[in-house]
Order: sequence, then structure tokens, then C-alpha cells
Amino acid sequence: MGEVRGTDVLGRARLGEMIALPQPRQKGSMSVEESIARRRSIREFDPARLELREISQLLWSAQGITSEREFRAAPSAGRAYPIELYMVCADGLFHYRPGEHALVKVLSDDIRAALARQGKCDAFVAQAPITLIFAAVFERTTNYYGERGVRYVHLDIGHAAENVHLQGEALGLVSCALGAFDDAAMARVLSLPTEQQPVYVIPVGKPRGR
Repeated sequence: MGEVRGTDVLGRARLGEMIALPQPRQKGSMSVEESIARRRSIREFDPARLELREISQLLWSAQGITSEREFRAAPSAGRAYPIELYMVCADGLFHYRPGEHALVKVLSDDIRAALARQGKCDAFVAQAPITLIFAAVFERTTNYYGERGVRYVHLDIGHAAENVHLQGEALGLVSCALGAFDDAAMARVLSLPTEQQPVYVIPVGKPRGR
């Protein structure tokens, strides 16, 4: 599939279909320093859909492949890469595939309101045009490092999540960090495989009123 320019492709996609994303840019108009200085946690979003190129850039910043050796945009202890990254939007639930830089459609329903009910996420998760879910397969890391690997998984997710916040700022988007939710209920809403645990939630969108 060639470069896709419209988000309508997400709604048209069939379950299990792989959707190629636009190639990510590696140069932008905002410096890292400015993005750090401007970043704030914002909980009010314009409901307008994001462009597919913006979604592509956010996903790549979190877990995208950045070298021929398949290193990723965020470090991972022992290159275990325990993160499984998902995106929720009005068109359903999608799983990010770093190797192909593509999305796979997992669910067709708009589950944003159900997602918002799974803890202290409140209405802004239902309002945000997209929400990124960082799930983890802890065994990928603990098999190498034992119990200390749990800490390393949390560090891995923190690295990737901060990339998303800073990349969003550089794109003129806003985001906030969420960790207060019922893990088991969240996993059920997302229909996660049993080995995957939800750890971190980031709603992202255009700022309201700007």
C-alpha cells in the first residue's frame, strides 16, 4: 500500500487488516528544547480527528524502528522490547506494528467512552480524538532480569511515553499522562491477550480553543 493521506482508511479497514502509515519525518520545525519548555499536561481536546501523518509520527516516536539493526525510538533494557502499543479512536482499536510501521485493526467499535469509565480517566479520554495505550509483556524482560525486570519495563514505557508527549508538542498537539485505572477492567475493554497488561494511557489531540 502506498502512502495513505486520509484517516477514513481507518474506518474502512476490516478487522485484522494492516494499514500502512505515512513515512515519519526526522526533521521538524520545533527544536527539542522548545518542545520540552512548552510541554504541559492538557485535559481539554478539540474533537477534530488527527491526520494520519500525525498519528504516524506519534506512533513512530514511541516505538518506531530507527536503524537497520531495528533499534527503536526509545531505549529498552536488553533490547527485550516488552511494549505493545495500541491506539483507540472513533474508528476502533488498532495495534501498532513497529516492523512494518503499520496499524492492524483489532476492534471496530468506538470504545473511548468505555475506556474512560475504567478509573479516574474522566470524560477527556472519551473526548480525545486518539488515545494511546502502552501495554506490557513483562515476561520478555523478567526472563532476562528476574524480578528487577519489572522496574525496567516501567522505565521502558516512561522513555517511550515522554517521546510521545514531546513529539505531540512539536506537532502542535496536546496530551496528558494517565495511570489511574482498573488494570483488569481496562484489559477487558481492550480485549488484550492474557500476557499483556495495560500500564500507561495517553490521550492526544488538538488543543481546544486555540
